[in-house]
Parts: sequence; C-alpha cells; structure tokens
Amino acid sequence: MSSVNSSLQSIGVAIAGLGFGESVHLPALKASKDLNPVAIWHPRKIRLEESCERNNLIGYGDWPQLLNDPKVNAIVIATPPAPRKQMAIAALEAGKHVLLEKPVALSSEEIAELQRLAINNRLSVAVDFEYRAVPLFMQTKRLLEENVVGQPWLIRLDWLMSSRANKSRPWNWYSQSDLGGGVIGALGTHAFDILHWLCGPSISVSGILSTSIKERHDPQTNTLLTVTSEDVAFAHLELSNPNYKSLVPAQVSLSSVSRNGRGFWLEIYGSEGTIFLGSDNQNDYVHGFGLWYAPSGEGLKSISCDKDLIFPKTWSDGRIAPVSRLQDWWAESIRSSQPMIPGLSEAWSSQKVCDKLRESSNSGQKITLQS
Repeated sequence: MSSVNSSLQSIGVAIAGLGFGESVHLPALKASKDLNPVAIWHPRKIRLEESCERNNLIGYGDWPQLLNDPKVNAIVIATPPAPRKQMAIAALEAGKHVLLEKPVALSSEEIAELQRLAINNRLSVAVDFEYRAVPLFMQTKRLLEENVVGQPWLIRLDWLMSSRANKSRPWNWYSQSDLGGGVIGALGTHAFDILHWLCGPSISVSGILSTSIKERHDPQTNTLLTVTSEDVAFAHLELSNPNYKSLVPAQVSLSSVSRNGRGFWLEIYGSEGTIFLGSDNQNDYVHGFGLWYAPSGEGLKSISCDKDLIFPKTWSDGRIAPVSRLQDWWAESIRSSQPMIPGLSEAWSSQKVCDKLRESSNSGQKITLQS
C-alpha cells in the first residue's frame, strides 16, 4: 500500500461531508493517536466556512484541489450515497486511503470496481460497518465462536425504527431509490453484514419491499413528490455457517416508519442454547444494548462484556466510540499494509444481498447468490 506506513508519521485525514462526517467521524479522529484531521470538503460554501471556523480546519469546495493537498493521506467519505463511488475512484487514483460510509455505492458491481482499483493501487479502504466494533456485538461474536449455541437453527433480526414515520419529513435523496435512499441502504447494509460476520455468507434471499409514505413535500419546489425508496423490507435468507453443513434460515424485518418500534433485536436459536442481543433505544444505537444467553433447558441471563472489549473512551453520543475503534483498525491497516476488515469485500457481500432482495421483491422469486 502506498502513502503513510511509518509508525512515526501521523496520517493526515480529510472529511468529505458535514452530517455524520462532522458529528461522528471528526470527534473520533481528534481522539486518535494515529489519525490527524487536516481538512474538510463540502460543496456548499457557507456550510463549509462555518464548519472550518468551528473546527479550525482548512476547507475545500473543489474535490481535485483537496486530492492534490500533500497533507491529506486519507479521506473519510461521508456524503450521501450517490456521489461516493466517483469520489472514491478519484481519491484512490490520487493515492489516498479511503474510509467509506455505507451504502458504499449503488450496486455490488460498483463496489467490485472500487475493490479492483484499491487492490491495484495497494490502498486501504475501510467501510463503516461500526456494529462490528460495538462491545456487546463483539461479545456475541465471541460466544458464537465458543460454540455456546451449538448448531444455529434459526436467526431472527428485527430492526424497527421510527426515523421516517413523520409524514412531514421533507422529500430528499433518501426518498429516491436510484440515489441510494431507503431502509435497505440505511439499515439493510448493516443488518446483512452483521449476519455474515456472526454466522456466515448468504446463499439465497427472497423478500418484499414496501413504501408506506408514498409522497413527501419537496421544499425546493413546494410540491408533493413521489417517494420511490422503500421504508419497509422483509427478507428471508439462507446463511452458510462454516462450522456446520446445513444452511441456517434467517428472517430479517426492517422498517424506518414503525411508530414506537422496538428497535434492534437479534435472536439466535441453536441446538445448545439461545442468544438475544438488542436495544429499544431509538436515538442511540450503542447506548442501551443488552445481551442475554440461555443454555439449553435454562432461562435467559444477562451477559456482561469481557473487559478487553470495553471501549477505552466513550462520548455522550454513543456512535463515536465504535467509529473511533473502526478508525483505529483502518490506521493499523494503512500502517501494516494488511487488508482492512471490514472493507470492500464485506461491503460487496452485503450489497449483493441488497441488490438481490430488490430483484426478489420485483419478481416474487427466491434468488440464489453467486460469488
């Protein structure tokens, strides 16, 4: 991999995007020993100037100009989904390491294109599947590796949120399927990656997508516009667990319009035990999580996290700590020239399920996934 690999040199990082990028990625970068925020990019001049003044950072409104800055060794791309692919291509061609928000691109084919470019240029590309960095999720992974549930028989993941239930929320890119909007991009990419990480890759998918709120007000035109993205998704998966020959059925329910929705709940039922992992916290996807385990024939008991998995530092915004941990993995990948996990390979696998879920919803057929 090119660019920084000296343990003595800090890695200069720019942030593209002022939503999640400024509120979560930037404070995480400021706490890093290896990564140093040096610049911000945003297309709107006023927002860029305000952010640069708040954070005492250099601002760029021109993407090629940012890429030519020698102080920028790596870039966090936290823009809306549609422009991410082309921005990432330009960054990789300029020799910059990249951390991408998800969905990484609008299709698995686009992700494969990015992966080829990153490999050819020997650059580290991280993908912000930050649930892999949450202590209780890591504890769940550890329990499964210890085979405490035996052979998995059934997995159920319900992720029922209310973020889009308010009909007065305006029409924007999230309302447009062709721009990467919808519950699949927001939640499904995470959900499928979590299942692949914990149990194994998807072998088949079938499902249904639905749009509950079909029109939203566009503040630009002061008219009601059609919503083309889904706000409810149901998926039935078959997962291939590497430890057992039989496939594991998994049911996934996703919603962004569930008033009083019960949040995130993962249930794993196996031959030797049961695991529950979940939280009803609608505002913070880290604080409030609990983990329960029951050996066969016994009741569920709360499980604490092993000390080595606990965050060394936390923030009032629970999203920052797991992103900080993932950024540290990215920095280690850059310095060691070792592949980043989670990276583009994991993003491709998750996006492939998203793509085929849409295909299944349109055709009414079960779709087999090919590697």
